[in-house]
Amino acid sequence: MPEAIGIVHGEVGHVRHRPTRHAFRYGAFCLRLPLSAVPALESCGIAHNRGGLLSFLDRDHGARDGTPLLPWIRGLLHAEGIHADGEVVLHAFPRMLGYVFNPVSFWVCHDQQGSVRAVLCEVSNTFGEHHNYLLANADGSALRSGQTLSARKHFHVSPFCEVKGRYTFRFHFGAGRWLARVDYLDDADQPQAILETRISGIISPLDRPAALALLWRYRFFTLGVIARIHWQALQLWLKGVRFFRKPAPPAQPLTRNGAA
Repeated sequence: MPEAIGIVHGEVGHVRHRPTRHAFRYGAFCLRLPLSAVPALESCGIAHNRGGLLSFLDRDHGARDGTPLLPWIRGLLHAEGIHADGEVVLHAFPRMLGYVFNPVSFWVCHDQQGSVRAVLCEVSNTFGEHHNYLLANADGSALRSGQTLSARKHFHVSPFCEVKGRYTFRFHFGAGRWLARVDYLDDADQPQAILETRISGIISPLDRPAALALLWRYRFFTLGVIARIHWQALQLWLKGVRFFRKPAPPAQPLTRNGAA
């Protein structure tokens, strides 16, 4: 099980196949944060629950009220009947120069033996709304690297996709590499996804020198994420992809999966 805070250096890739092809990829990073190691953030060069050039705030995740994250996720898992009493590893962007936007963060939930029992996908849109997709096997067995899981889409993210259809999820849980793949499929029984998205990278340790290097290399990272979202939206609009108005957010903040 991961014990130390790490950095995932890699890229984000996105391919739209329908109604017109559109693709991009760009370099990215995220923290690999075992929640039991949160007290070590300061010694690694990341301000915790305070201002800083590079910081991590509990209120950016979970209940979003600043309460500690580990009790929150433990309570959620218990309420859903999932036995994951080991390490919980959060993959998320930190704040850079005081700003952060996480389109999706992943909480990888282990049991005491180190097996992955659930993944919580915490999704945010540019309207300040949030929704959680909880992925676990219905029989309580461990999740495997490469396993496909599926969940109905219930949350508005892109104005160029309707709130219908489903997502499929696949992960690689290795200690040295992180991969999350999320594909979006409609209800038209098409074999090919409308969208394919992946987040991948190699994991390295985080210490003060590494944090300083992050700050220099990615100091405008959050602004870049927002700018890229709007730039890609403009290109889709120019290509004539249909625009959908934002519906009301779902009444329930959590969607459970079913095995694909």
